[in-house]
Amino acid sequence: MEKVAFILKTTAHPTRIAIVQLLANQERLSVTELSEELNIEQSLVSHHLTGMKLKGILSSHRDGKNIFYALKMREVVDVIQCLAGCTFL
Repeated sequence: MEKVAFILKTTAHPTRIAIVQLLANQERLSVTELSEELNIEQSLVSHHLTGMKLKGILSSHRDGKNIFYALKMREVVDVIQCLAGCTFL
């Protein structure tokens, strides 16, 4: 239960949930790709990515000028999908 609580606390924002959902379907995405897909400012995406990376949800690596992010903790997807399937939401 502590791990589930940690996941919920770390992803408790619509933008963070959207980032996780995008990364669940792609091996890796750059900040620019995520910003374009979500149609929000790159600085705001970077803010959310940094927080989730510090908490161990995401990993990143630099390729030239771009930083690519990937899901490190795949269980996050399961928790979000479980909640999305609840009939009371």
